[in-house]
Amino acid sequence: MRALRVLVVEDNLLNRKLVGAILKRRGHEVLEACDLGEARETLGQGGVELVLLDIQVPGGGGELLLHEIRADTRWAGLPVVAVTSQAMAGDRERFLSAGFDGYFSKPIDTRTFAAEVEGFARQGEEGSPRTEEP
Repeated sequence: MRALRVLVVEDNLLNRKLVGAILKRRGHEVLEACDLGEARETLGQGGVELVLLDIQVPGGGGELLLHEIRADTRWAGLPVVAVTSQAMAGDRERFLSAGFDGYFSKPIDTRTFAAEVEGFARQGEEGSPRTEEP
């Protein structure tokens, strides 16, 4: 798999660094944002190929940013994956029906996380529907 440019939007520094380290180990470029303002700024600079988005992030929450991304033609087809501690029955389905391309519950499985992220990126490149986890 070719290297990806991934935006990690997460307010918890330790979670952000863990996700970044896992992806960097696989050769991916990781951009970080701790709130929606930083995320919007980074997205506006272009080149982001996938967004890993915490649901409870300062500045309005992950679902707000998802709706902004989906409404902006500059980011058409950009895979956005929810990363959240919300792991109750039905949460995964709720996030997918809200428009997320995928869902990870925290704590993430560090052994499989990078490959699963790469799977979401491949699905986006192929133009296939992104409603199932890889």
